[in-house]
Amino acid sequence: MSAGGKIPTDGGGGLGQNPFGALSGAGLPTEPRVAPAQTAAAQPAAPSKNRGRVDVRRETGNRGGKTVTVIDGFVGIGLPEKEQLAKKMRAACGCGGTVKDGAIEIQGDQREKIAQILSEAGFRPVMAGG
Repeated sequence: MSAGGKIPTDGGGGLGQNPFGALSGAGLPTEPRVAPAQTAAAQPAAPSKNRGRVDVRRETGNRGGKTVTVIDGFVGIGLPEKEQLAKKMRAACGCGGTVKDGAIEIQGDQREKIAQILSEAGFRPVMAGG
């Protein structure tokens, strides 16, 4: 390439048109309006719904040595809600799982994470077995 064909890199001239130039004088507020914060004491905390006890246990039997966390003992909960809970648990634990025979099975030993998710959903998780 010849010396005269180089592209200057000194910044050159400014942009011919600023697409955001019209926004500065549009009368927009400079800071977002925020509603006054309500204190936690002003709003009573919603009581957590007690949805009953569920057993959370770790199993390795008849699974080729693989560990599985089994959650069962649900009372008054249908299959669609169990599947939603299983999906939430799989996402939180980053592993696979399924709903089988009315129990949720999650791959690996995930008892602590699952107990936290169940507590947030209003259940009372009980660690059962070893």
